[in-house]
Amino acid sequence: MMTVDISPSYFPGISVIVPIYNGEQDLLGLLDCLMAQTYPADSVEYLLVDNGSRDRTPQLLAAAQSTFTARNLTLKILGERDIQSAYAARNTGIRAATGEFFAFTDADCYPQPDWLTNLIQPFQDKTIGLVAGEITAFPGTTLLESYAERKHIMSQQDTLAHKFCPYGQTANLGIRRKALEAVGLFRPYLTTGGDADICWRVQQESSWKIHYAANATIQHRHRQTFKELRSQWYRYGKSNRYLHELHGVDLSWRLSKKEQNRSLLRWALKELPQATTKRILAKGPAVDMLVTPLDIYCARSRDLGQQDAKLPEQAKQKAYLPALHPATD
Repeated sequence: MMTVDISPSYFPGISVIVPIYNGEQDLLGLLDCLMAQTYPADSVEYLLVDNGSRDRTPQLLAAAQSTFTARNLTLKILGERDIQSAYAARNTGIRAATGEFFAFTDADCYPQPDWLTNLIQPFQDKTIGLVAGEITAFPGTTLLESYAERKHIMSQQDTLAHKFCPYGQTANLGIRRKALEAVGLFRPYLTTGGDADICWRVQQESSWKIHYAANATIQHRHRQTFKELRSQWYRYGKSNRYLHELHGVDLSWRLSKKEQNRSLLRWALKELPQATTKRILAKGPAVDMLVTPLDIYCARSRDLGQQDAKLPEQAKQKAYLPALHPATD
């Protein structure tokens, strides 16, 4: 994995692709962040793909068109309604894109102004096919948002350290067009784990390398309710199972009842009193009093997802990029 910093002097054509499903909560913030990018306007296009939203997402996208046009920014609004999957939506964006490089983020993300500029610079090295930028927490007000921030959930440093093979999450990922021409697109029927799958295929089926761009930052809005948190970690468990079946990676260690009880006892007798005292003295955040129970809640959700999941036969299918826009060096 490459980590060499390269000065910002490289501005090839880039296509930013964002799949959106019921994204009205954060969509306006995302649009503002895209319009604030420092990357040259004539070298970037933004492709926002509605994946069958049932909220106000279509209306918000339509209203954004004139604003982007007034700023001389290229915005393409697309739809993917045949397959309910963010990866299918990303493929729809890729097929309509004209850039030599693709940059991916999500509707609940807030790219910093120099995100694109910093994400694209490592591609000056002709051996690099993937660039993973960093994902930090969007400032939140809820206990669960504080927990996710404290645990650095979604940090790319964790996925780049994966023991099987490094990968970057599609909340902040750049891919060279030629890399996708070599190995194919995202698996369109896969509903989770597709970011690891595409990164592993690029690295294992071709000679392209992955680079970590720590200064290419987006902020991600973390889950705000227990239902959302459970769904997130259940999905992580499903992803583990799918990637186990696709690539033979080890499944996550299942947290036993004995381990859970031991952790809760240690929390009740030691961690909780210490965190409570610090909180009373205004020397610690409230979330520190609940970290261990939340860890167990997340682990249980992950274990259940891993146990329940079975990779659908359709999800093994790959998609390919038509040679409509030949890539250039």
